[in-house]
Amino acid sequence: MTTRPASRNPFAALATRARRPYLTAAVFAVTLACGIAQLVHPPLYDAVHRDAARIDAGEWYRLVTGMFFQDGWAFGLVSNLVWLAVFGTLAERVFGRARWLLLYFGCGLFGQVMSYLWLNPVGAGNSMCVAGLIGALAAVVMVASRRYGVVLPVQFRVLAFAAPVLAVADTLAHDNHGLPLLLGLALTLCSLPRLVVSVQGG
Repeated sequence: MTTRPASRNPFAALATRARRPYLTAAVFAVTLACGIAQLVHPPLYDAVHRDAARIDAGEWYRLVTGMFFQDGWAFGLVSNLVWLAVFGTLAERVFGRARWLLLYFGCGLFGQVMSYLWLNPVGAGNSMCVAGLIGALAAVVMVASRRYGVVLPVQFRVLAFAAPVLAVADTLAHDNHGLPLLLGLALTLCSLPRLVVSVQGG
């Protein structure tokens, strides 16, 4: 297998095919609409955010709706949408739409459940969903050289290997973003396609 340096867009060399990020845009639009509705009508938040006491009372839908509304209100909405736009677009191009859906909502729901059971029983936000995508992208960066023959800039590799360490520290600090990131990383490492082998003819 030969290696090649990445292009100006390092993740472009890892993309399975050129894609417009329609799925990211759709989830962005829905999350934006929910955030605006929350800001216009604040009582809405009380009806949809993650709340362990109300979930115990049977309002299980809050584990899902909690992924679309923001406990950080306007600041949380803007910052989380920026992260979604950046990492969602990268992840959709690298993984495709089906795996994007699994990573985003699977890791997000896992984060909501673990928050409800242990880490942070009250809150809301799509940041744990994005954390799952970040973990998945970190996994790809970790193996890019030996699996895909792509040499990514060293800063990407340093950040990728730092991600699980920071995620563990985050969890020990009782924050709820580390576990979704670790799940995204683990799911990706377990589901990567076969090694890409370059055969040179003589």
